[in-house]
Amino acid sequence: MKSLQKWIVSMRPNEVIIIGAGPAGIAAAIQLKRSGLNPAIFEKKKIGGLLNNANLVENYPGFPGGITGPGLVALFKKQLESFGIKIIYEQVESVDYENRLFIVQSESKITESKSIIIASGTRPKKTTDFMISDNIKDRVYYDLSDLPDVEGKNITIIGAGDAAFDYALNLARKNNVAILNQGHTVKSLPLLYDRARQTDSIEYLSQIRVLEINESSAGQLELKCRKNNGDIDIASDYVIFAIGREVRLDFMTENLKKKRNELEKEGLLHFVGDVNGRIYRQTAIAVGDGILAAMKIERKHRGLAL
Repeated sequence: MKSLQKWIVSMRPNEVIIIGAGPAGIAAAIQLKRSGLNPAIFEKKKIGGLLNNANLVENYPGFPGGITGPGLVALFKKQLESFGIKIIYEQVESVDYENRLFIVQSESKITESKSIIIASGTRPKKTTDFMISDNIKDRVYYDLSDLPDVEGKNITIIGAGDAAFDYALNLARKNNVAILNQGHTVKSLPLLYDRARQTDSIEYLSQIRVLEINESSAGQLELKCRKNNGDIDIASDYVIFAIGREVRLDFMTENLKKKRNELEKEGLLHFVGDVNGRIYRQTAIAVGDGILAAMKIERKHRGLAL
């Protein structure tokens, strides 16, 4: 009987559901709570989103010397706790819309709501240039936050954008890092590039293409590369790909996709933060998105014009 009661409770419509507990989802949850609404917020992994990868956040107001990404996440977590906001740590498998309700299917329950904020962010693009064999997959990563806390290792980062150089600066405190750029154009902020070039434990190599990654006879990763029509091998303990990201909306049903524009116009469906696919991915922008969506939902809830 208890399990049946739990199921029925989970089926009662919530006022708002938030998918994703990165900066946008967290900001939305706090603003909704301040407005007297109680959001149900789903997060599949850990709160903070891409902040968990960030070496140093210098453009978020209130921190004159900057703050590490994980440090800012810790403060966000305290603020959530101060408002009594609890996270549901389950992966959302599908979101649909029927009979004026959003239907969210997660790993263990079905939850319904009248409004929804999608703050599911992005996921890293995987390499399609070659296959990563099963015996080395545990040493190849796409998000820095997934890498174990390592020291004294040789780590290769493939990419040339902000993420690649930020990862390198983070890891170079305890490790030797090589950044491999397939082209010759650096896409990161000049500030990050300059800092990396001034760090003795970071080596930057341009116009180098990775052809395959294997395990060497010594047990290390062996990157077979081509540079200026010549082949070179690079030994590494770990490899991180930082080759771009794509929005995560795979949980939306075809039915919801068809109704998306209509529901957004009604003020019932909101997309906030990096899931919007903009090239400008910043914590302050995501937080503003989340707060704005929450304020619109609160006005909708009170029957006021948006």
